[in-house]
Amino acid sequence: MKGELMTEMALPTWELPLIIQGGMGIAVSDWRLARAVSSRGQLGVVSGTCIDSVLVRRLQDGDLGGHIRRAMAAFPIPGIAEDALKRFFRPGGREPGTPYDLLPMYRQVVSKAREAITMMASFVEVYLAKEGHGGKVGINLLTKVQRPNMAVLYGALLAGVDVVLMGAGIPREIPAVLRNLAEHQPASIRFEVLELAPDTVEHIVFDPTQYYDTPPAALPVPKFLPIIASNSLATMLARKAVGIDGFIVEGPTAGGHNAPPRGVATFNERGEPIYGERDVVDLAKLAELGVPFWLAGGLGSPERLREARRDGAAGIQVGTLFAYCDEAGFLPNVKREVLESANRHGVDVITDPLASPTGYPFKVVTWKSTKDAAPERERLCDLGYLRTAYRDPRTNRVNYRCPSEPVDAFLKKGGTLEETVGRQCLCNALFANIGLAQSHEDGTVEPPLLTSGDDLKNIATFLKGRSSYTAGDVLDYLLSEPVAS
Repeated sequence: MKGELMTEMALPTWELPLIIQGGMGIAVSDWRLARAVSSRGQLGVVSGTCIDSVLVRRLQDGDLGGHIRRAMAAFPIPGIAEDALKRFFRPGGREPGTPYDLLPMYRQVVSKAREAITMMASFVEVYLAKEGHGGKVGINLLTKVQRPNMAVLYGALLAGVDVVLMGAGIPREIPAVLRNLAEHQPASIRFEVLELAPDTVEHIVFDPTQYYDTPPAALPVPKFLPIIASNSLATMLARKAVGIDGFIVEGPTAGGHNAPPRGVATFNERGEPIYGERDVVDLAKLAELGVPFWLAGGLGSPERLREARRDGAAGIQVGTLFAYCDEAGFLPNVKREVLESANRHGVDVITDPLASPTGYPFKVVTWKSTKDAAPERERLCDLGYLRTAYRDPRTNRVNYRCPSEPVDAFLKKGGTLEETVGRQCLCNALFANIGLAQSHEDGTVEPPLLTSGDDLKNIATFLKGRSSYTAGDVLDYLLSEPVAS
């Protein structure tokens, strides 16, 4: 098998970074952070999750500094930037308390205008991350957020993205999608729809040709790094997806969504899922696939970088240390509060098995100012990125539901009461983390909900009393000791 896989999968033909900056949350890994990392010769990564809504909220807040509009002016498909500016740009920003105007929620098929904003949003983020240096830039996406992903990828390709990273699912169709999009040709993926009739298959189709009279020259195909948590997934992707350039091996200590434990679920006294030996990736077997891999989750130190290299890894992916640096997208006051609490050993990270509407365990941060009175969050679903598609038996059409929406609405769509317990609207919460919280008509504002890896509990070792630092400080720290080549 080893020889067979080696012939199907390309051996490394690119300069492998020692450090890949994690693609965290919604715009935590924004263009400023990715540019800071990439300009130092490592792989900076922007988050593509919900990037279309990030763009239109930045425009409604006045685009301080004009960076978004400068990148929009470089978008190569005429008319799209002008239409978006007319609809969303507010010189001077919104009036305090004014709700953001929202984009229509994504469905299996959306309007050309809705799709175009998504393309342009990822173009803008990658364009700004690549501006002013010659380093490589990647984009991170969640496989489970299927509906906008191909438009996001196409916009990123138009901006010259170098690497695509995807986790939270099985992205085996993506290498073929990237090849098609690089040729400006239609691409499709199988659409995951619950309760479909037997032998029925639904697809999501993205067609770049509708934007051109004559398509431009072909684009370079970016490298593709699936994020995996098991040998079985890595082997399956190696067999069935030609175009894998490496793997990110993410352990259960990583921030954001974690893969659920294998086997029967058990929980500790805090209600967290317990991971065991079956959840540990056999790195020797992974190496037999013949492609590079990077280790992620709890590896943010020079010692762990050296260990990863000794274990055969090309390097490490680091999220938590970068998430709280000056260039990252978290609100400055939130970063300061968390880091000051961390210096006093006053932060905690809980793996919540219920918070995410996806059903994946999700890391939730608490710190001193949140422990006593966590704010209540209204149940709603007005962004819709994490909605699940299902076949409505009354109409035989595809419909959408989310266990974080109002309970009555979810039950009417065929969901169960048990599915709603403990769920939170991650879409709105993650926007609040980065200063783009929605204001509601009743005067309430969406509260934040931070996610980080377990490493946050030990970040005081790196901080040494500081309550702020830069991405460059992180790189200097990680590379402060010699690393074997």
